[in-house]
Amino acid sequence: MATAQIKSDTGLRAELKAIVDGKKPARRIGDGGGLYLLPLVKGGAHGWRLDYTFNGKRKTLSLGTYPDTGLSLARKKAAEARTLVAEGTDPSEHRKGVKEERERQHLAGQEAAQRAAAGLAEPGSLEAVAADWLQHRAGAWTEGTRHNIAGSLKRYVFPTLGRRPVGEIAPGEIRTCVQRIEASGAAETAGRVFQRLRALYRYAVAHELVAADPTYPLKPSEIFRPRDTKHRPAMSAQEAPAFLRKLADYGGDPTVRNALLLLVLTAVRPGELRAAEWTEIDEAAALWRIPAAHMKMKAEHLVPLSVQALAVLEEMRALTGTQALIFPSPFYPGRPFSENTMNSALARMGYKGEATAHGMRTLFSTSANEAGHRGDVIERQLAHEERDDVRGAYNRAEYMAERRRLMTWWGERVDSMRRGAEVIPFKAA
Repeated sequence: MATAQIKSDTGLRAELKAIVDGKKPARRIGDGGGLYLLPLVKGGAHGWRLDYTFNGKRKTLSLGTYPDTGLSLARKKAAEARTLVAEGTDPSEHRKGVKEERERQHLAGQEAAQRAAAGLAEPGSLEAVAADWLQHRAGAWTEGTRHNIAGSLKRYVFPTLGRRPVGEIAPGEIRTCVQRIEASGAAETAGRVFQRLRALYRYAVAHELVAADPTYPLKPSEIFRPRDTKHRPAMSAQEAPAFLRKLADYGGDPTVRNALLLLVLTAVRPGELRAAEWTEIDEAAALWRIPAAHMKMKAEHLVPLSVQALAVLEEMRALTGTQALIFPSPFYPGRPFSENTMNSALARMGYKGEATAHGMRTLFSTSANEAGHRGDVIERQLAHEERDDVRGAYNRAEYMAERRRLMTWWGERVDSMRRGAEVIPFKAA
């Protein structure tokens, strides 16, 4: 143990006064064990120093100035430094590391405050990882799908879990989050949000952002109440003739009327129709080539065009042929009309709650199946995803000849219904 040589603070002050007054020479005042005080350093202050040996090298550590650092505190700091040396740590490097960590924490705090002020998520939080996941998956979705997914997380998940570190969220917190959505009456949305959180955490696990997936032990059947599945309202074949005659007499925007009729004749999804551009239409080949970017499954889709569908497009040429989009918005140049436009028109025609634009695909599918057309051909024309990878690869041959016959039959069938002729389903050859 180091032997103390300085008797007390009082004696030390007296000796320093004598040095300052010139009565004693300005030389170090030792306290033993390598600790000493250097008078009149740094503009007249008195500095504590500790000499020590580390890895065979003589080193000196500054311990503060006197009287701010009194005798007792200087001895305490010296003892701590000696302990570090005994444990194999260089006190000077330790101090440097502590300073760097303090600066890092200070900068991190400043950055966190700036991000919070700008409304940005903390790195490693659920919200930040969600942003990375959305960016990673952007190429697999349409802009509308990506917007809907991001919006559901922002509305239902981020208020309670968004700022939490993604790896600290427990299964019970995920369960509480989605059950709160279900309790609000949005059971279908709750299921969608749960599936999106599952996909987000699969991404987080794959990129080693979390050690475990908190959604894995949660089963939808165990966290959600049983409910009846509700499909989009669809028009029956018996209702179709009256609807088509009403559509022919529709007094609203002819662009909307033609959009609904082309939707019936082609059985595409409403979003694919809204995004349609004139460059996709090959009238000479009677073919609509929908690019992968506009398709739900991100694969190009070919739609054979019946005579009736071509007639609709011919009418639209006179209305929008000078623009890029076939069905542009009347209010926002360069953008398609809104996704609610066709459903609003159906409501005005008296079909609110009874039919939707998307439900026209069901009308086509039901009619074609009842008429005896091959299920594989119908499904391919609807651009439904194949669950069997081998079968899906085979189907990319597209059954084009059969699909042309199918769409020709459907165009004539729609014509018959519009004219009010009796429609009797027949078995396809």
